[in-house]
Amino acid sequence: MEQQLKRLEALTATIPADQIDHVRESIVGDLFKKSKELCQEAVTVTDKKRLYRSEKLDHIFTSKVWGFPIMLGLLGMVFYLTIAGANIPSSMLASFFGWIEGYLTLAFEAVHAPEWLYGILVLGLFRGTSWVVSVMLPPMAIFFPVFALLENYGYLPRVAFNLDRLFKKSGAHGKQSLTMAMGFGCNAAAIMSTRIIESPRERMLAILTNNFVPCNGRWPTLIVLSSLFMAASFSGGAKTLVTASVVMGMVLIGIVVTFTVSWALSKTALKGVPSHYTLELPPYRKPKILNTILRSTLDKTMYVLRRAVIVAAPAGVLTWILANIYIGDTSILLHFVGFLDPFARALGLDGFILMAFIIGLPANEIVFPVLLMGYLATGALIEVEDMFALKQIFVNQGWTWLTALNMMLFSLLHYPCGTTLVNIYKETKSKKWTFLAFAIPTAIAIGVTFIVAQVARAMGWV
Repeated sequence: MEQQLKRLEALTATIPADQIDHVRESIVGDLFKKSKELCQEAVTVTDKKRLYRSEKLDHIFTSKVWGFPIMLGLLGMVFYLTIAGANIPSSMLASFFGWIEGYLTLAFEAVHAPEWLYGILVLGLFRGTSWVVSVMLPPMAIFFPVFALLENYGYLPRVAFNLDRLFKKSGAHGKQSLTMAMGFGCNAAAIMSTRIIESPRERMLAILTNNFVPCNGRWPTLIVLSSLFMAASFSGGAKTLVTASVVMGMVLIGIVVTFTVSWALSKTALKGVPSHYTLELPPYRKPKILNTILRSTLDKTMYVLRRAVIVAAPAGVLTWILANIYIGDTSILLHFVGFLDPFARALGLDGFILMAFIIGLPANEIVFPVLLMGYLATGALIEVEDMFALKQIFVNQGWTWLTALNMMLFSLLHYPCGTTLVNIYKETKSKKWTFLAFAIPTAIAIGVTFIVAQVARAMGWV
């Protein structure tokens, strides 16, 4: 055995470096070819149509011509179903929590509770938490089961197969496509899913770049602004389709940034050669629909929701406190906005928007209500249900299409939420990498919005 290993090492040393991958693929291909021949000799097939059904489908789903269009089409379909299906449940949940809040208000009045206690517990804690639940739960309850059905059907391994070459060219691992897909539901859960990547270097690449795909917490911002400003001239199903298309465009921008950052890191801080990835595609199978929906809802949806609520609840309390403690005639919140405003204007935003993102660090779901609270100076988290009234609020604050676009870009590219950062630290056990996971997307978000704003102004588009 020892002599054979020495002969193998000597033979490997004679192979040119640029031919190693080709030789390895040839060896793996020959092994599969030989195993297939042995199976054909030893196994009798009674239903050949069923046996070769997977191969016929793979000629379509992994085709160099049709593979990517089908992949993008299915992803767009998932987004369309999520956007169209989540609106009514979200409104119902918001109304339900509003009904509960009414009774809580009566209870506080009945016991003559101090106004500050009512503000912190109801207007801050309860209202902030109810926003997270009403905004997050419906999209996750749709997205996770639909995605799980694609996974159980056997399609996700084909996605990894299609993207493997692109990730390898960027210095990353093909399995990162699976962790990236998980990030569409929740970046915090996606960080834990990077455990499927064996290489520490490539796993770190996946962790540092996973934030560039929008999670459930950022979808409301992308969807609402797309609907209000980008699809304003459409109505009905066409409006939903245009909104989904714009969100899809944002996703593609995030994917391009993922590849670019992965390539840059693989040439600098995380140098190395991409590890080999041999993927044996499983056969397609009929998923157990009811079992899949229940499992994904209970395991993934409720777990992510619980974590988000735990992190977001204190943010509601902090928002109320900052908006209701005054220095002179101005609240701390407005002092903070004034400090941020000059820098924010250079990014095509304003001080209120940056303030909302900073306070929304614990959970992206509260960015929008915090922004509205600042604009309307209510001192409490609020929700405006009428879309026309919501757009009018933004227009009155000087918003243009550039403001909406740059807020969408900043939401897409900015730092991970508090829950995700906690998970990154738990997975890496490193303050350095956790800080970089915060700093890299923040710098990119600032740079991109600054360039877009300056170009738009220089060209006279706004």
